[in-house]
Amino acid sequence: MSGVALQLSGRVVVVSGAGGGGIGTTVTRMAAEAGATVVAVSRSRTNLDEHVVPLADAGLAVLPVVADASTDDGIATVLDHARRADGTLYGLVNVAGGAAPGTWMPSLRVTREDWRALFTANLETAFFMSQAISRELRSQGSAGSIVSVSSISGMNTAPFHIAYGTAKAAVAAMTRTMAVELAADGIRVNAVAPGVTRTAASATYVDDDPGRDRTAIAMGRRGTPEEQAGAILFLLSDLSSYITGQTLLVDGGLNLKWTHLGADNTSLFLKDESFRDTIRSV
Repeated sequence: MSGVALQLSGRVVVVSGAGGGGIGTTVTRMAAEAGATVVAVSRSRTNLDEHVVPLADAGLAVLPVVADASTDDGIATVLDHARRADGTLYGLVNVAGGAAPGTWMPSLRVTREDWRALFTANLETAFFMSQAISRELRSQGSAGSIVSVSSISGMNTAPFHIAYGTAKAAVAAMTRTMAVELAADGIRVNAVAPGVTRTAASATYVDDDPGRDRTAIAMGRRGTPEEQAGAILFLLSDLSSYITGQTLLVDGGLNLKWTHLGADNTSLFLKDESFRDTIRSV
C-alpha cells in the first residue's frame, strides 16, 4: 500500500462505536495514525476512558465524545464536535451495533421488541449517522467516504440469529442505495462484512478451537481487529477512490467454505452445548 494514498492528514473522521476496545477502537487508532482527526463516539464514558482516552494521551488526534448515535440529540452532539474539530470533515465509520448473546434464539421466539432493538442498533443508527454526515458534507461542498460494518451473517444465512442477520443484510442494501444517490456529490459509500473476529464482544460466545477454525475458515484462523480496520481504512482512503456501493467480505474465506453449521444448524463457533440448547429453545 502507498503511504501517501493512505494519508488522512487534514481530514476529520467520525467513528461511531469507537469505545468497545475492538474494531471501532482499532479503526480510531489507525485512522489517527494515518493523520486524521478522529471524533471517537461511544455511549459509554467508561469505555471511552478505558480504550480511547489513552490514544489521545499518547498524542494522537483523537476526540472522545460521549453520545448515543441512535438518537437525534446524540447525532447533533457528534456533528457539533465534528464541526469544531481541527480539519475538514471527510469520513464516517459506522461500527456501532452488534448483538448480545441473549439475542440468539429461534425465529419463532423473536418478539417485535427483539427485532426492533437489533434493527435500531445495527441499521437505523448507521443510516441516520450516514444521513447526517452526508448532509454536512453536501452543505460544505466536500467529497467524503462512509464505511459501515455489516457482517458475514448478513451475506448468507444466520440461523438462530435472524434479526441480526437481516439487519446486517439491510446495511449492505442501504450502502448500495446511498452510494447511487451520493455519487454525484463525490461521497463514496461502502461497507465491510467481517467474519469471525477476535474481539471482547465475540469472546462472550465464541471459544478457542484452532481445529474447528482450520476446518471452517479457508485461511484456517479467525481475523483480528487490525485486519478489519485495515480493510475499513482502505475503503475510507483515496486508495479506493473508484469504489462505491460495495460490501467487502473480510472473513478469511469463511464464506467460501460455509461449513460452520452443525447437524442441528447451530454455529460450530458457539461456546458450549448449554448455549446451543438455550438458543434452540422455543
